[in-house]
Amino acid sequence: MRVIVAKRVDEGVPDTGEICRLAAAAGHEVVDEVTQVRPGDPALELGAGKVDELAQLVIQHNAELVIFDNRLGPYQTYNLGNKLPKGVAVIDRFRLILDIFGQRANTRRAQLQVELAELRYELPRAEAKTSLAKREEHPGFMGLGEYDESRKRDIKERISRIQEELTTMEVRDAKRRERRRDSGFDLVALAGYTNAGKSTLLRRLASELSIDQNEDLHPDLDPVAASSDRLFETLGTTTRSTTIDDRDILITDTVGFIADLPPWIIESFNSTLEAVYQADLVLLVIDVSEPVTTVREKLVTCHDILSARNQAPIITVLNKTDRVTDAELTEVKSAIDALAPNPVHISAVSGDGIDDLRSRITSALPPWLGERLVVPHTDNTMSLVSWLHDNARITDISYDDSGVMIEFESRPAIIERARDRAEGLVLEAGS
Repeated sequence: MRVIVAKRVDEGVPDTGEICRLAAAAGHEVVDEVTQVRPGDPALELGAGKVDELAQLVIQHNAELVIFDNRLGPYQTYNLGNKLPKGVAVIDRFRLILDIFGQRANTRRAQLQVELAELRYELPRAEAKTSLAKREEHPGFMGLGEYDESRKRDIKERISRIQEELTTMEVRDAKRRERRRDSGFDLVALAGYTNAGKSTLLRRLASELSIDQNEDLHPDLDPVAASSDRLFETLGTTTRSTTIDDRDILITDTVGFIADLPPWIIESFNSTLEAVYQADLVLLVIDVSEPVTTVREKLVTCHDILSARNQAPIITVLNKTDRVTDAELTEVKSAIDALAPNPVHISAVSGDGIDDLRSRITSALPPWLGERLVVPHTDNTMSLVSWLHDNARITDISYDDSGVMIEFESRPAIIERARDRAEGLVLEAGS
């Protein structure tokens, strides 16, 4: 679809780079743009003269859609629609983002989250359309049909049903996370802005382990995330396993953040973000090749989102170092020192810095505890030894006529299970 983008800022220089990339991600062709520096107009967002200019550009380019990088209220959308040629739609950046989400939602969870965000976006507009229709005795609103009290009620009821289904999914996922921890896995989550390279990093960190070897242990592991230069490539979560310094780790890639998202969109994706909030460690991936001010702004936003519920340690990962000079990297690190005093800098594409990142991961994960068990010889003793080799780090083992002494390190949950199994062996030997 041929589109014209529009953006107004209170001061400074309007940057339309991101809104153009978003439009392209939705499959549109940007044919022109209109920008303005001035206070917002309550009726039209842009000034009346600039709206006339926009209308002329629509005619000149035969455009079918106008996309505002600003958030439009229902009345502004209505008024702008009346100023443009008939049949030309007007949407804002949030409607565009929801359209992209809808295109990329390939799982039940993602589809529910997108629908929830769309309904939260639509609810105030349904209320405004009802008010406008009553005030102007207008049977419809921009050709979208009649909106009455039943429409608002239907939206609220659907929101409630979706929230219930997503809550059920969250409970199921919480149980799955605990099963994984009980199996000796540490949980690491990737967070950050869309297109920062999280999916590429997931591939890099998990590349040394063949998932096929572990399918019997974890049949619920998801497909490998796609890696591409598209915004919002990953809408759901993708989990892969790896081993770092003898620790079995599950790494989960999550939905990417984007600038200026309103709270109602972030809340709609809380079900996916639970993988971040409940992780043992979060890798916050930042695109270091972006302008310094952009890097800092995105880092602040990420911390704001994560600080609300996340309690795990955060490692800031400056990715795409292959695209910057040493001087540029130093400038970024200096600018974010207060927020991320000790970041790891890597290139997920080339592999530079990955060894340093692996070391930081193991040092930041919850420490393993040490344990010493002495068990008698039974038919099942070697089964326990084999299980500990798979789920812990054995530091010493010795055999004598009275039994087996095993010293090992592991997660607390594994130690508790080992103790239970050892007690079972003692009972077995005494029976």
